Amino acid sequence: MKILVAEDEALIRLDLVEMLREAGYEVIAEAGNGKEAIDLNEKHNPDLAILDINMPIIDGLTAAETIVKTTPVLMLTAFSQRELVDRANAAGVMAYVVKPFTINDLIPAIEIASSRYAQMSALVDEVANLSERLETRKLIDRAKGILMQALNLSEPEAFSWIQRAAMDRRLTMKEVALAVISPDAAPER
Repeated sequence: MKILVAEDEALIRLDLVEMLREAGYEVIAEAGNGKEAIDLNEKHNPDLAILDINMPIIDGLTAAETIVKTTPVLMLTAFSQRELVDRANAAGVMAYVVKPFTINDLIPAIEIASSRYAQMSALVDEVANLSERLETRKLIDRAKGILMQALNLSEPEAFSWIQRAAMDRRLTMKEVALAVISPDAAPER
């Protein structure tokens, strides 16, 4: 697993990086502030980002709000106030570990954060796929209704008409349905 570490205190960052490497993780980037963490995350695309909250330029929670869009984030901080935990949760942070810590505290948090992020990403993809399929289904149903009325077809005949038109014109059924609904929006092929 490739990890980005963002910690403004150099000594803590060095200890953390050494701990992670000894545990078999690959630390591919180190940042001393939140802005650098965001930039390094874009550049290196790590499997996980470990961020401190209290960092200069951009704090860890603000950086996390950007980083979580592409990478799971684990907050590693001395602060355990409820409001910070709530902010981390709202930002989409996958795990929160309070200093002082040991590698035995970090490993389960790293593994759970990575696993939860993978699960959430899969769910987001599935929802997007289902939404697209539902939208296509609605368009095909509207097009069938138009064809049934205009050409005096039954529902199965209208569906077959859309299927044939899609195959004949090498279009998707959605594209054919859109062309039936709005003929001037028909794709050229």
